Amino acid sequence: MITRRQAVGALLTLSVFASAPAWAARLLTKLDPDKDGTVDLAEAKNAAAALFDRLDRDHDGTLDAKELRGRLNAKEFAAADPDKDGTLDKDEYLALVEQRFKAADPDNDGTVDAKELRSRAGKALARLLR
Repeated sequence: MITRRQAVGALLTLSVFASAPAWAARLLTKLDPDKDGTVDLAEAKNAAAALFDRLDRDHDGTLDAKELRGRLNAKEFAAADPDKDGTLDKDEYLALVEQRFKAADPDNDGTVDAKELRSRAGKALARLLR
């Protein structure tokens, strides 16, 4: 016999897994202007460039850790900042997006679909695009 606690736990688990495809599908729809069901590198970079401009509230052409709003942890930020100036310019940000895009595209077909967005690498890419 299943207990109430087990039933509630099972429902919570199912709701978490059921919502994962929804966020990936919504993000994919937002990032996919040609409506082919995938995001290519150019589409990802266009979305990232637009997000960069929105996040750059002081309009100095760079993002610091505060402006990134938790999209990168300290270790990731340090790795993405090759000149070690404590900020990411747009080229550095787009290079990171490209790196994460390639990691999220394990079949190397040049696109990322909803299933690939739900992967660990896809989620890391998504943090830089939304």
